Amino acid sequence: FDLGHQLRGRVGRSHHQAYAYLLVPEIEGLTKQAAQRLDAIQQMEELGSGFYLAMHDLEIRGAGEVLGESQSGNMMEIGFQLYNEMLSEAVRSLKNGKEPDLLSPMSATTDINLHAPALLPDDYCGDVHLRLSFYKKLATAKTSDQLDGLVEEIVDRFGKLPAQAQTLIDVHRLRVLSQPYGVVKVDAAPGVIQISFKPNPPVDPMAIIGLIQKNKHIKLAGNDKLRIERELPDPKQRAQMVRDILRSLGTPRTEAVAA
Repeated sequence: FDLGHQLRGRVGRSHHQAYAYLLVPEIEGLTKQAAQRLDAIQQMEELGSGFYLAMHDLEIRGAGEVLGESQSGNMMEIGFQLYNEMLSEAVRSLKNGKEPDLLSPMSATTDINLHAPALLPDDYCGDVHLRLSFYKKLATAKTSDQLDGLVEEIVDRFGKLPAQAQTLIDVHRLRVLSQPYGVVKVDAAPGVIQISFKPNPPVDPMAIIGLIQKNKHIKLAGNDKLRIERELPDPKQRAQMVRDILRSLGTPRTEAVAA
């Protein structure tokens, strides 16, 4: 698989037009994996696509054992990203002296919806691979400092953030801020904002009561949801409103970690 791609890269290294012909038997006689590999090679025509070709190969044949001898596996059953997350979770549990709980669900992220386009536009970041890379980095950032570093990198490479990109950053800033408060969902529409908490969130109940008493536009909607009725047409205003409300609840309690 990779050898064919490397052979193709060995031609055309002068000013003359060159071609690489890869000959195969009848297509119908190829195995499913061989056909997938050929299709991937045909699609990867851009400079520097070797890495993405290797990722395709990893998905096709499956990852090998990290601590074993097998060089292929069944990673394709769950996907490369989830495989990495599960592996990281297991390693983290072992480092903490705990047995990995393979039956428990992976930690869920906070769902943030500002009801506005949140993306890196094509005319701002034209390289699809770069966009996907930044999306992944933003989604896995766990602190405000990490997000600040990514924003600095994006602005340095592409210039001032357009509105859609700024909304994307606001979404991830809210995600990072909300998770310690036990927030599972933020639905921030122009007229109504709803903040949903998990059961028994690490927040002082008296802080929530005080917040509601001081602000007539904030109400409880059930046992685990705050409803804010305020007309805020700009998604940046809605994001700021959510930040202000969460910070007004004080510092979230740190959940005890079992030894």
